[in-house]
Amino acid sequence: MKAFVVSLALIALAGCAGAGTLPSGARHPGALAQAALGRAASDTVTGDPGETSAGLPGETSAGLPGETSAGLPGETSAGLPGETSAGLPGASFACPGIPSEGSANCTLAVNLNVAPNPSANLAPSLIPGLHPADLQAAYALPAQNAGGTVAVVDAYDDSTAEADLAVYRAAFGLPPCTSANGCFRKVNQRGQTGSYPAANAAWSQEIALDLDMVSAACPRCSIVLVEADSALMDDLGASVDTAAALGARAISNSYYAVEWSHETVEDAHYRHDGVAITASSGDRGYASYPAASRYVTAVGGTALNGSGGAWSESPWQYTGHGCSKYVGKPSWQAVAPCSRTRSAVDIALVADPQTGVSTFNAQAGGWYVAGGTSVGAPLAAAAYALSGRPASPSYSYANAAAFRPVGGSGYQSVTGLGSPAGVAGL
Repeated sequence: MKAFVVSLALIALAGCAGAGTLPSGARHPGALAQAALGRAASDTVTGDPGETSAGLPGETSAGLPGETSAGLPGETSAGLPGETSAGLPGASFACPGIPSEGSANCTLAVNLNVAPNPSANLAPSLIPGLHPADLQAAYALPAQNAGGTVAVVDAYDDSTAEADLAVYRAAFGLPPCTSANGCFRKVNQRGQTGSYPAANAAWSQEIALDLDMVSAACPRCSIVLVEADSALMDDLGASVDTAAALGARAISNSYYAVEWSHETVEDAHYRHDGVAITASSGDRGYASYPAASRYVTAVGGTALNGSGGAWSESPWQYTGHGCSKYVGKPSWQAVAPCSRTRSAVDIALVADPQTGVSTFNAQAGGWYVAGGTSVGAPLAAAAYALSGRPASPSYSYANAAAFRPVGGSGYQSVTGLGSPAGVAGL
């Protein structure tokens, strides 16, 4: 187990582009944001009353009171208070540290209290974590629906994506989803096959999890994996455009970027009428992008416990949430506590790695238990596809009764409207 923890941490630290402390005064390296540097200051949003250009009252340019350039109070470049260089207490971030401006990190957290099992033929009763049937029951998903095509957008190449997906689906009795039968397709950010970006072990874990979660929620959905050239937001955004062009009804984005002043330039990539786009809210405790975009459904996290027909959820404390620094408040988010800016969580699904999901990735040791808000984005995207009418987040606010509040009645900053009770609100 110790050897696995050390090797996993080394792989993640070496393989995650953009990891490290948040640079002061750095600019987005991508072409889109470079062109935006001359935009007028009126294009940004100051925020709630008493808020400075940095953020909330008492907040510095780094973030919340007492926060350093690395992140939350007491946080180092390694992560949150009480966290080791491997990740959260009892878990490890696949992409540790904080991404540099204009770049993203994946949001997967691996449960270190459960040793991985390399057996591809492990009996379902021995596979740890929440299974597809658990997730379908907990969120009342009509898994028998056809759903259409769901796209997964991530950075870099996972060379074993299709093989790992086959292991997961076979283990739980899900129908095969392969390139041979037309159910699965892998392309680069330009929509091409056969020429993929560089391999990356950390993002490979993210890709495997995302494909498994789409499969768990919607076994009959077709899946398109779009691999961005890098973790730059320009490349990830271009990949979202490609996913939409390939006919995806819903697009999952399991990554987060620290907010920056010209982030709304990237909104063009996340606005596709008739396509539901989901984004993880991040695992650092504060608002992030693209979750803060008004065009995506921002998915926060819960701890999910129970079995069969009896499930309970509570807020996951590390969920990225709060008021955006730069995105104005949409009219449809009137129930959120931010008075002038967007609240960066709309709904929430399981994220706590200690109550996490089963996933298979041969490069990471086989079967293990995963969490992070990475789990919720693909689950929500697949749920949107199951609804038969993938919509924008405004639809969910207009149909708030279709969600179960988590952490209190009504809208909560960490869990938004709550978790889906079926797909009537999607």
